[in-house]
Amino acid sequence: MAALNGKAAIVTGAGGAIGSAIARRLLEDGASVLLTDESDAALTKSHEALKSEGHHLGKFHCKIEDKLGATNLVAATIDSFDRIDILVNIPRATQPGAFASLSGASLSEALNLNVVSSFLLGQAVSRRMIELGADDDAFGGAILNVSSIAARRTVPELLAYSVSCAALDQLTRSMAADLAEHKIRVNGIALGAVMSERMRVAMREREDLRSELIRVTPLGRIGEAEEAAEVACFLASPRASFLTGQIITVDGGRSVLDPLASPIR
Repeated sequence: MAALNGKAAIVTGAGGAIGSAIARRLLEDGASVLLTDESDAALTKSHEALKSEGHHLGKFHCKIEDKLGATNLVAATIDSFDRIDILVNIPRATQPGAFASLSGASLSEALNLNVVSSFLLGQAVSRRMIELGADDDAFGGAILNVSSIAARRTVPELLAYSVSCAALDQLTRSMAADLAEHKIRVNGIALGAVMSERMRVAMREREDLRSELIRVTPLGRIGEAEEAAEVACFLASPRASFLTGQIITVDGGRSVLDPLASPIR
C-alpha cells in the first residue's frame, strides 16, 4: 500500500523542475495533488505532463503573496479533494545584489515572496488541517518548506535570497513548535547544487560554473530534482512521523566542505 493513499497535497512552484519532481513523487506514493504556480504557462506544462500518467491531480493558477491568494488556493484544494494533508512551499527566485547596491524594495520583495507567502499559506492550510482533524493518531498533517544552503553560507551577491531563506528556516522551526500539539509536522529541506531552472540559466551565463560546483561538492556531481523529491516525499509521509522542526540538507556534502584548497593549521 502506498504511504500517502487517501492524502491530499498542495505543491507550490509546481511549474519548476523541483516542484514538478516533488509533485510526481507524491503522486507515485498515492497522494492527490493540486499544482500551483504564478506562471500559468509553466503550470499548464507541468500539469499536462503529470496528467498524462493518469494521476489524480488538479491545478490552480494564483499568486500567494497575499491572504486572499492563500485563501483561494486552500478553497480550491478542498473543492477538489475534500481535504488537505500536505503542503509543500517552494520559494521563488529573487534578483541578485550585494549589500551596498541592494535596494530596500528588493529585500522586501524577497521576504514577501519567500517568507510572507509561506507564512500566509502555511497559516491558512494548518487552520483547515486542524478543522478537519487528524485522520489517525500519528498524522495530523505535514508541511514542508523548501529552502537553500544559502541560508547558512554567505554569498554577498545573493543577500536578499540568503536572508529570506534564513528567515524561512526559522519560520519552519517556529511553525513546528506551534503546530506540534495538533500532530502537524513542519520540516524543511535546504537545497544546494541541485539542478533547477535557475541553475541551468546560471550555467549558460558562466561556463565554469558546472565544474566549480562539482569541485566543491564532495559527492562530485550536481544533484537531480528527483533526488530532492525523494527527501521531500519522505518528510511529508508517515515514515517521518517523529521528525518535526528539522531542516534537512540536500547538497551532496557541499555545506560541510571547507572551500580552502589547503588546510590552515
